[in-house]
Amino acid sequence: MSVSENVLVAGVHGAGLSVKSARRRADQVLERSGLARLGPHLAGTLRLLDLKRLELARALACKPQLLLLDEIAGGLTEEECDIVVDLILSIKAEGKTVVWVEHVMGALRRGCSRLAVIYDGAVLTDGPPAEVLARVDVKAIYLGEGGDT
Repeated sequence: MSVSENVLVAGVHGAGLSVKSARRRADQVLERSGLARLGPHLAGTLRLLDLKRLELARALACKPQLLLLDEIAGGLTEEECDIVVDLILSIKAEGKTVVWVEHVMGALRRGCSRLAVIYDGAVLTDGPPAEVLARVDVKAIYLGEGGDT
């Protein structure tokens, strides 16, 4: 399927829109996510950054109030991460709630207002990213700095 068709299907089946409304929604979402020029291309031919943006575009076509993201920055370069984080921040600025599981620290530092660290099945700590990432136990567990955990 093409990039446009992927987003169209999400609008019809995810948001329950008519085909006509879903096309309008798809055009808006593709423009917003930076994929408008790639609409006619087959989704399987996209590079990783554009696949990540397509993932977001499909989700946005469903008109979510809560957006769940899992490792969306994984495998991206620093510059590509910035593009994805900018898009996520714009989604948050619209008042949508974003819950994001991620291990790319730069993306988390920039893209999160609150960070929760889960370790061994329980919340170890949560709060502002700078405070959470400055903790010795978090550094030892996740960043491999100090400690022997």
